[in-house]
Amino acid sequence: MPAVIPVVRAEAFYLPPPSEPADLWADVPAAERVYRWMEYRMQRRVPLPEGDTGDSYFARINQNRWVADCVCGSAQIVSPTDPRYGCTECGWGWCVLIFPEDVAAVEAEMLLTAKPYLRNWWHPDDPANPVQPVVPGPDPVATPTEVTP
Repeated sequence: MPAVIPVVRAEAFYLPPPSEPADLWADVPAAERVYRWMEYRMQRRVPLPEGDTGDSYFARINQNRWVADCVCGSAQIVSPTDPRYGCTECGWGWCVLIFPEDVAAVEAEMLLTAKPYLRNWWHPDDPANPVQPVVPGPDPVATPTEVTP
């Protein structure tokens, strides 16, 4: 039986360098781990955002990873355990992330698709969702009631 590959969250993706202890960043919140990871990868300081922007974004699952997209076009892996997003690319400050009410149910649903690269999910309220829920409208076949004078 093949191993079950869970949906990837920031705390499982942004890990310390292999030469460091695996739990080195255990006390770092998930949304801040990307900054540590980028500093290591880019070999330069990447400052944390200083404040909250007041913006909110929908988190989504893209090819088995929780991600958030920035207005600059960048994206990062995020986590429902720390629903914040700050962009290491453009420096946009902390934004609130909107996750589904039942994260575990969405992740369990994703596991039904065997191939992780085919696991994609959009929040139904996200205006960027390419598969918008169908809103029932009037029945086009129904005829209006005749009005008699």
